[in-house]
Amino acid sequence: MKNVATRYGVSTLGLVFVALGVGISIKSNLGIAPPSCPPTILNLQWQAISIGTFTWMMHLVFIALQALVLRKRFKLRYLMQIPAAFVFGYMCDGAIWLFDALASPATNYGVQILFSLVAVVLTAIGIKLEVIGNAWILAGDQTVAVLADELHMSFSTFKVIFDVFLVVITAAFSWVCFHLLTGNGTTMVIREGTLILAILTGICMKATDPLVDRLFKRVDFSD
Repeated sequence: MKNVATRYGVSTLGLVFVALGVGISIKSNLGIAPPSCPPTILNLQWQAISIGTFTWMMHLVFIALQALVLRKRFKLRYLMQIPAAFVFGYMCDGAIWLFDALASPATNYGVQILFSLVAVVLTAIGIKLEVIGNAWILAGDQTVAVLADELHMSFSTFKVIFDVFLVVITAAFSWVCFHLLTGNGTTMVIREGTLILAILTGICMKATDPLVDRLFKRVDFSD
């Protein structure tokens, strides 16, 4: 029981880091990571519904897609994606509220780049914590894993395809609603920051993963 609590604690900490990455990337106003693009553009159109709420709604769609694809092969443990979706969604709302309280959206390009890079580091650390905790399952990554397996593709290859798809549908929705591909003209959803987060997060993990491993090397994660 102690190890289970440890695993969920570390995984939850990972979600916190990823959520903080989402919050500061939005504050950069230079574009956000592909998985957060659809919820953010939907929030710009329907502001009464929070980004976090749209996030967990999107995750529920992902879970339904997995069930549709896997059918009888859909495992009971995959249902843990449902509470993870709610937890992560409202963590995103909390992170966005925190950064809104601290500062206005960045306007200086150097600061915008800095915020995007900080988001990369936070996201990289958060993903690693999720992996070593091996408790919460986020629906986005699980959906990529399921579809990659069904299509006989590597996870990394299909992840790129999936991220591009999310950005494309975000840009299409943005064009229909705001006649812009990048957002509503005030909040930038798709820009350089989107590319920075999509490309550099994996590269950053090569540097941050060993540090996280060293920090948690004495923690017992066994069941």
